[in-house]
Amino acid sequence: MSVRFDHVAVAAKDRQDSARFLSRLLGLPEPSSWEPCVSVRLDDGVHLDYAEPGIDFPGQHYALLVSDEVFDQAFDQLRDRQIPFSAGPNGPPNEINHGGRGVYFDDPSGHHFELITQPCSADG
Repeated sequence: MSVRFDHVAVAAKDRQDSARFLSRLLGLPEPSSWEPCVSVRLDDGVHLDYAEPGIDFPGQHYALLVSDEVFDQAFDQLRDRQIPFSAGPNGPPNEINHGGRGVYFDDPSGHHFELITQPCSADG
């Protein structure tokens, strides 16, 4: 039996707003709605199911592996929309990582997203 990631529930202040933000930033299809979630489907079939828990919640970290083309599109939007970004979780601000490019930014619900163009690995 294999093990594959299927979906994750993502807490949102406004599920429509957060799902739409991510899908448009990444050039993905419009989110689909089903109670109690709004779902963003990634290219590999995994989906992020945005839900409004009705409580305060801390921002979580989500790292997405993207193509160079998607990275460029998203990075242009971050700059054009003046969304703060950085090269790492603690800066430096207004910079990205190079080599395998990476950028950090927050979504409308305060989650900390990271877009990377090369996989991270604990294996080195």
